[in-house]
Amino acid sequence: MSELTFEQMLEESLKTIHAGEVVEGTVIDVKPDMIILNIGYKSDGILSKNEYTNDTNVDLTTVAKVGDTMEVKVLKVNDGEGQVLLTYKRLAADRGSKRIEEAFNNKEVLTATVSQVLDGGLSVIVEEVRIFIPASLVSDTYEKDLSKYAGQEIEFVISEYNPKRRRYIGDRRQLVSAKKAEMQKELFAKIKEGDIVEGTVKNVTDFGAFIDLGGADGLLHISEMSWGRVEHPKKVFKVGDKLNVLIKEINGSKIALSLKFDDANPWKDAASKYAVGNVVTGKVARMTDFGAFVELEAGVDALLHVSQISKEHVEKPSDVLNVGDEVTAKVVDFNEEDRKISLSIKATLAPEVSEEVAEEESDADVVSVDIDAVIAAEEE
Repeated sequence: MSELTFEQMLEESLKTIHAGEVVEGTVIDVKPDMIILNIGYKSDGILSKNEYTNDTNVDLTTVAKVGDTMEVKVLKVNDGEGQVLLTYKRLAADRGSKRIEEAFNNKEVLTATVSQVLDGGLSVIVEEVRIFIPASLVSDTYEKDLSKYAGQEIEFVISEYNPKRRRYIGDRRQLVSAKKAEMQKELFAKIKEGDIVEGTVKNVTDFGAFIDLGGADGLLHISEMSWGRVEHPKKVFKVGDKLNVLIKEINGSKIALSLKFDDANPWKDAASKYAVGNVVTGKVARMTDFGAFVELEAGVDALLHVSQISKEHVEKPSDVLNVGDEVTAKVVDFNEEDRKISLSIKATLAPEVSEEVAEEESDADVVSVDIDAVIAAEEE
């Protein structure tokens, strides 16, 4: 028998490998985008970054070092240049697929970092298995812009598992809904009407603001934002504002809120400040054909009837007054129950007269107007 050459003996001592085979290799060199392994074959194995992980941002020098051992799958025995091409992620994905199957069957909650924000949803990777979470399953409310989830760690469950088509669908919405339901239950168990709680402005509309109370939203209507007049909610609040609100009413799952705290009620000492006969100063807030409404302080308006503006005849208030004008007038009527005050500038200008005459003038000149009805008509 002829003697074998050294090269032949070396070749015989090396194992044979086949595409698809799982082999163990030892790292002999690491570059940012490539790992070279000794797999006991005549050629070293090449593991590229693309075949190591689906994470395009990874630097391979941070995940492997010389001397490490790892299991890999053979992609090609010869890539045309005598090199063996290897894959780690496909082997990991095969194993990961079994992990995803278990999670799907057990309805297990998984946690992963969002690797990509796509037009139609989010992409996450669990043990090298790419899972897609459609936009409709990201949250319990529609979110047009999903960019805030980039790089964020989220929880989800597997709602669809189809390894043949490599289709793995995640669902975060049901977890969000379940968590909110639990928080809502806890919130309603501890709050009651009259409580003052902290909330965050979630949305601002023309008619009010929705406040997140941590489990449920409450409505702060424009009429409850201040004892004074609020022109538009967006001029007062913005999304994200923190504020303490009063729970005015709880009706089923609906919560009505208010910022009209009793200790700030301007009417609590109005009887003494605006008693009949007192001379007061205020600013013209708005006008109608029959009179001007004067703001004495935030939340307290008084009616200055057109007949009480001057001793001379005035056709309409806008002939002599402008919104924002400061006026001084005498209180000629105060109705605390209906929160109505009537003023007269003329009364501050009129000469002293007998009590009988004054009473006749008051009856003739002071016109009773339903302020609430006028305000309601204006708002309509």
